[in-house]
Amino acid sequence: MIRAGFPVSVAGHRARNAAQARRVTRFFRSEAGAVLLWVVASVLLAAAVVPWLYLGGKHFAGVVADDAGGLIGWLASASGRAGFGRYYNRCLLLCALVLVPVMMRRMRTLRLERLAAGMALPVRPVQVWWRNAVLWLGGAVIAGGLVWCLGLVLAEVGAFAGSGVKLTFGKALTKAVFPAMGASVVEETVFRGLLLGLWLRVARPWAACLGSSLVFAVMHFLSPAPGYVIADPTSPFAGFELLGAMLLHYTDPRFFVADFLTLAGVGLVLAGARVRTGSLGLSMGLHCGWVAAFKLYHLTHYRLADGPVDPLLVGDSLRSGILPLAMLGITAGLCHLLLRWRHFPDTRN
Repeated sequence: MIRAGFPVSVAGHRARNAAQARRVTRFFRSEAGAVLLWVVASVLLAAAVVPWLYLGGKHFAGVVADDAGGLIGWLASASGRAGFGRYYNRCLLLCALVLVPVMMRRMRTLRLERLAAGMALPVRPVQVWWRNAVLWLGGAVIAGGLVWCLGLVLAEVGAFAGSGVKLTFGKALTKAVFPAMGASVVEETVFRGLLLGLWLRVARPWAACLGSSLVFAVMHFLSPAPGYVIADPTSPFAGFELLGAMLLHYTDPRFFVADFLTLAGVGLVLAGARVRTGSLGLSMGLHCGWVAAFKLYHLTHYRLADGPVDPLLVGDSLRSGILPLAMLGITAGLCHLLLRWRHFPDTRN
């Protein structure tokens, strides 16, 4: 009986392997597979390129005069201050944008294959400029207002203290508002416009929102544990050394709860806003409001090491901890009320 059953078990095992191989092949021939390959390729390409970008940035900061003003002076100052991890994060975003045309070409090929097979393509909702303007403004006010209120409460209980920095209108624009607007446009276009949009074609809305939010959090927290130093940032393999240290950082439970889950929650709120409205107006407004309020608050306040609030509740900044995570739930509720008040149609499938 053993001998008689052996060929059957081998055949069944081979059949399961063949079915699994077909599923893997089908996945990588789908738009979701193209997105995954795009993310992996961006991460690896950034690790290979970042040492050269680091060398170029430090050289640029060294040759520009200290009293240089304008955009050149600001860029040189930022290049000189930035560490190797900061260079990697910016290099990752640049590599992702550079590889977008390759992925879009793959998307067009898949689209033609679907059309040739007689499959229906998703219909995009018609965008109205004033509708997106209202959504952007409402999102910015809700997100920025809640972050600032949380900061005021934490300052009142002694978790944060004023830094004494005088914040002028021009400094607020250059240090907070303009960077927030730029980050919201770029990141929302990439993560919620492109990544989530492609994911929605092959998955249910909840799965697409969850997947894109996890990618969003991972790519934002690609940083090693505090105190980790790259021995030689100019080494050709320094980027891969940093990448290994980044992956080890996710094994820290405190980091996972206080930082990673909070940013994943941010991604979920932004993805939900994009799916619910069918546009990027609300998600861009929320993103801009969060970043602007966060930067403005930390320009004028600092975290007290001996404060009464546990670091698990609020970390070194307003973007980490259980309290900021709870604030995201309030933000999502207010956005839901905003959409109901303006009678915006629900575009979820």
